[in-house]
Amino acid sequence: MVVVAKPPALDQISLLRSPEPGGSVSFDYCVPAVDLSSPDAAHAVVDACERFGFFKLVNHGVPMDAVDRLEAEAVRFFGSPQADKDACGPANPFGYGNKRIGRNGDMGWLEYLLLAADHASLSKSNASSPVLSSVVAEYVGAVRGLATSVLDAVADGLGVAPRDALSGMVRDAASEQVFRVNHYPPCPLLQRLPDSCSVTGFGEHTDPQLVSVLRSNGTPGLQVSLHDGRWVPVPPDRDAFFVLVGDSLQVLTNGRLKSVRHRVVANSLKPRVSMIYFAGPAPAQTVAPLPQLLARHGEQSLYRAFTWGDYKKAAYLSRLGDNRLVPFQNY
Repeated sequence: MVVVAKPPALDQISLLRSPEPGGSVSFDYCVPAVDLSSPDAAHAVVDACERFGFFKLVNHGVPMDAVDRLEAEAVRFFGSPQADKDACGPANPFGYGNKRIGRNGDMGWLEYLLLAADHASLSKSNASSPVLSSVVAEYVGAVRGLATSVLDAVADGLGVAPRDALSGMVRDAASEQVFRVNHYPPCPLLQRLPDSCSVTGFGEHTDPQLVSVLRSNGTPGLQVSLHDGRWVPVPPDRDAFFVLVGDSLQVLTNGRLKSVRHRVVANSLKPRVSMIYFAGPAPAQTVAPLPQLLARHGEQSLYRAFTWGDYKKAAYLSRLGDNRLVPFQNY
């Protein structure tokens, strides 16, 4: 078990009301698992992204030994002396962070590593050991393939041509790939709180990129918000990956696929380790509703065009829970 040497001050971290036991559903019962090798994969991906902005990816083909190596090295890093971890920070934006999420006051019961995921950045990163950099590079190479396959499936399901209209934004040599490892230590305070309360591990937010690919250990904590506003827990699955629609894909599909609000709550007894790959476009890439989708459905654009670089800057200036797309909407 790994712990944070100086736990976050709990008076700075928000408490959350847990979903009502009788009023919540589990994603095991409402989101289908998607197998990208299935003949119906494109329809299944688009259906899940329309309904939830979120799905579980099974039979993914990523070698589990690569996943296990990364998790083991992450646990080793977070279990190292606090002074060694602090030497890899502060995250600005990349590097080691503890408790503080970004620059604008958001706090959570966690510590994390945020890395630029391109090979050159990982090779010369001072934010981790050479061993961690090596296993992250191996892992990122595999999950980048999952992200591009998902985007190809979205294009197929929506009838977008060419097929790589979306995935090409991620394959571009200038695309911005980000990788995050989160560690949520056990939270002893939860043992003194009523069952109806939880401690924020990572506050509610949407991801600004195209898609995110998430994997965690067997400790629960991830929750997502349904379109009706209900928060539901997502049971962990060590053998699967979870795919989340980001703000940029919402814009590109003119709101047909909606980015999913999600959060993590702390666990009282077990540590949680999660690894998230964020697939973003190049800074100069224009993000706007695809003209062919607008023409096919006779729709007006819900968003004005922006570059990924401009949107990223706006995201860094916002609070975690802000709706970052509001300033870019057409009214």
